[in-house]
Amino acid sequence: MNRILFEPDEIVDGVATVGGVRAEHILGVLHGEVGQPLKTGVIGGLAGTSEIVAVSAPGETPRVSVRVCHDTPAPAPWIDLVLAPPRPRVMKRLLPQLAALGVGRIVLIGARKVEKDFWGATLLKEEIYRPLLVEGLMQCGSTVLPELLVRRNFRRFLDEELDALFPNSDRIVAHPCPDGSATPTLNGRPLVAIGPEGGWTDNEVELLEVHGFRRFSLGPRILRTDTATISLVAVLAATTAKML
Repeated sequence: MNRILFEPDEIVDGVATVGGVRAEHILGVLHGEVGQPLKTGVIGGLAGTSEIVAVSAPGETPRVSVRVCHDTPAPAPWIDLVLAPPRPRVMKRLLPQLAALGVGRIVLIGARKVEKDFWGATLLKEEIYRPLLVEGLMQCGSTVLPELLVRRNFRRFLDEELDALFPNSDRIVAHPCPDGSATPTLNGRPLVAIGPEGGWTDNEVELLEVHGFRRFSLGPRILRTDTATISLVAVLAATTAKML
């Protein structure tokens, strides 16, 4: 954790008191003690450097109280994803990384090769996926929580919601090809469509192209969804020089 984050309702009269893994990290890893400065932030709000004002005694359940001082806006997200979700265990690994890399909105979409049982996964419940996103924010030091949307109908999303949700996006569809392609020149905030483990179907790629997506490939190798996603975001971050 490079920044300890609080929910807004955890701060009372300017002081936040936390237990659990955050307190254990402050006491066990950061060796926190009264008077020590601490990088903190409010989820969805400002960040800053706060001060520890109370810690639990040795042998007690770990608790830490912090007098907060938040006056710095977090860097804004710079990229969005349309993602055909992989298996839940892969998604659990991927979500913290996407938050850390500065993804603003993630649309989980129902491509043909997505395993049908994914849509019943407990991972789709906010109380399950939200802590994973917060974990990524604490790693990278940001406070802006990505928005996660679930859209099972591929065509309906493209026809009815795409333009409203991403009106000025620079749209790219990731699709392997033998020769690869040059890193695209971006003219706006990128929106990247990444297919399932088995890849987009030809019809899906064609439909994405009808809606303004340009093909981009990392080469002929077939990559796992998490590997492809992180690699694509890294390539585009280097292009835009807006990596968080």
